[in-house]
Amino acid sequence: MNLNSIVRVRTWSLSKKIVAGAIVWLVAVSGLHGWLNVNWTAVLNGYLPAAKRKIFVGYIPVTCQLTCPVTDYISKYSESGEMFLPRMFQGFPELKEALIANKIQAAFIVAPMAVALAAQGVPIKVIYLGHRNGSAVVVRRDGPIVNFGQLSGKTIAIPSRFSDERLLLFRAMQAYGMKPDSLKMVEMAPPDVSGALEAGAIDAFVMGEPFPSQAEMGGYGRILFYADKYWPNYMSCILVAREDLIQNRPKVVQVLVDGIARSGLWLDQSRPHRVDAADFVGLYYYHQKPELLRWALTKPMSRIRYNLLEPQKDDFDEVRDLMMQTGLLKEKIPFSAYTDLQFADHATIETSWKYEPGDAIAK
Repeated sequence: MNLNSIVRVRTWSLSKKIVAGAIVWLVAVSGLHGWLNVNWTAVLNGYLPAAKRKIFVGYIPVTCQLTCPVTDYISKYSESGEMFLPRMFQGFPELKEALIANKIQAAFIVAPMAVALAAQGVPIKVIYLGHRNGSAVVVRRDGPIVNFGQLSGKTIAIPSRFSDERLLLFRAMQAYGMKPDSLKMVEMAPPDVSGALEAGAIDAFVMGEPFPSQAEMGGYGRILFYADKYWPNYMSCILVAREDLIQNRPKVVQVLVDGIARSGLWLDQSRPHRVDAADFVGLYYYHQKPELLRWALTKPMSRIRYNLLEPQKDDFDEVRDLMMQTGLLKEKIPFSAYTDLQFADHATIETSWKYEPGDAIAK
């Protein structure tokens, strides 16, 4: 074999080694990515028999839906394991459509939207609440507005025409003797309101947490009032489930409500519990800075309550009546037509999760 042949063989061998090494590296990196970042339970869920599949629960990154990721996180450390498969959405329109299309089987949505969907014949039932209070009207920190009456003629952002926040404004207007058209309401995605306030595009906004906290932390927003000033025991998001899920798998629905109830009690147990929740929910679920959620959940703790979450007829009758007054609902739909209280009734015997940061197992 001549010298040129030897060089070609060695060059070819080196090339093969480089290619083989690259393939091994690619396979290793892909495998690591799949192991770390892919939820294989969700991927394989559709291949299981219907009776054994975990249900998908939709949520958006706000504090009134915090019990969803808290339940998911803690249940992964429990003896029974992951209870359901959470799926995050950025807004209520997309979440609503996924629920109607059965891409998710349960979801946290705003109460007026649930009532409106039920009135339209969408087969869902209210089964639990998200939290109490947790919404606020925010104005510019250095602006002249010091009371609600001074917002007359101003532009205020709301998350949706089918939101509790919109109805909260009407209650405040009634208290001030203002006409229903006194405010210029504009619908805006919750993540956009703080920037719009800072830029002067709006005069105020009414939103659920953590967006009021975001404006406070940024130094350009000031809380004008919290929701409970004009609406005691104000309820924000509520948990709904599809009727076919309730009929076919009631035990699964009960497990879901039990987990949400226990998470609410766990969050209200102490400030350290809320700080811990802010850390893991911010990092792994909401993709928000934990500092923001800590602020929203603890300054003060009373701005959000995770107790008294059983659906109450008086609360929903008030929402329904306000919807009729403001043109969102035409018929007086009864409470029993869109609620199923059996799961909340049984959840009242549940206790808080026995889980502390760093525990190896939850009970």
